[in-house]
Amino acid sequence: MFLSSLERWIIEKRREFHRYPELSFNEYMTQKRIMDSLQEFGLKSSSIAGTGVVADIMGNGTGPCIAIRSDIDALPIQEEETVHNGEYISCHKGVMHACGHDGHMAIVLGVARLLYERKNVFPGKVRLIFQPAEEQYPGGAQMVIEDGGLEGVDAIVGLHIFGDVDVGNVRFCPGPFMASSNDFSVRITGKGGHVSTPEYCINPIEMAADLISRAGWDAAQQVDPSKHVLGFGMIAGGTRSNIIPDEVQVFGSFRTFHEMDSKIIEGVLDEVLSYIMEAYAREDLADGPTYELDVSHGYPVLVNDPRFTAAVSRLLRQLSMDMEDGASPIFGSEDFAYYLRQVPGMFLFLGTRNPEKDMTEGNHSSSFDIDEDVLIQGVQILSSIALDFLKSPGEYIP
Repeated sequence: MFLSSLERWIIEKRREFHRYPELSFNEYMTQKRIMDSLQEFGLKSSSIAGTGVVADIMGNGTGPCIAIRSDIDALPIQEEETVHNGEYISCHKGVMHACGHDGHMAIVLGVARLLYERKNVFPGKVRLIFQPAEEQYPGGAQMVIEDGGLEGVDAIVGLHIFGDVDVGNVRFCPGPFMASSNDFSVRITGKGGHVSTPEYCINPIEMAADLISRAGWDAAQQVDPSKHVLGFGMIAGGTRSNIIPDEVQVFGSFRTFHEMDSKIIEGVLDEVLSYIMEAYAREDLADGPTYELDVSHGYPVLVNDPRFTAAVSRLLRQLSMDMEDGASPIFGSEDFAYYLRQVPGMFLFLGTRNPEKDMTEGNHSSSFDIDEDVLIQGVQILSSIALDFLKSPGEYIP
């Protein structure tokens, strides 16, 4: 009976969060709603990382501490009306929970309520972290860490709802699970002039085209193509069709599952650019061409702790979950990676794709929605992991 009422409660919470989404670092009302929701059943909380929330559920004696994290921010997307969302479509123009964070908050609130009811049956402590700004680099995870959010924490677990994974399917793997994100920009300087006299020019647009055509191929010779992606997203340069500009800017991104591979790709970009500069050099034009390469490293590789992950695999198998514990890593990135650099733990995916309910849109779509049947499953997964960890921490961590 309690689980039935809990499920209704978390669905209501998810819909409330969905109606009133807020962007990264501006989750002020979301913060208040979370704190008020925890207070409904007597759990006190406090703010962290500006607009985040942290709360501890104390067990019946001494023991380790496991943290459970939810992200809370929305995306700058105008939500489309569908056959499902009439009762809870976003009330904030141009802002939408298009990545499932509304579901994450509802799930972790459900975990909080369930474990608070059972606080007399487990030792140790459960820390709930509602983290702001996962969607916008540098993200809120590092702010949580800097504010002491992991102090006294022995392990951490997080869950993400995914629209391209079948409903109820749980996916994860040990080791690298989500990629690092790395952006780069290149300023290529040549010599401008009229297109009718190319002999007097060094065309930076042509050099940019060479960079785009060569970089991906060269990177694939040094890093397994299944272990990285490299792409270009923007070119800026020029003013008219018959004028060769002096410079062009090119912007792109690459993602890998290993830090060394990121360094190799950065080196490849530098090598390709140096080759292009030499190829376009002119003895009569001593000042050019030149380039400036700037690489910005975003979220690091998310690495699931193998021992912790193996213990979760055993647990979810006992619970007869639809599970893939050797799932392929994905090139998406997550600032949950910062937590896993500090303490052991894991991150897992929970599918919500359900063609029978016409819910097939992927995350970040303006029509993305959640099959709300997975919310109580998320509660069961995270609360089971927490309780099993606190009962047998040696199975999860050294």
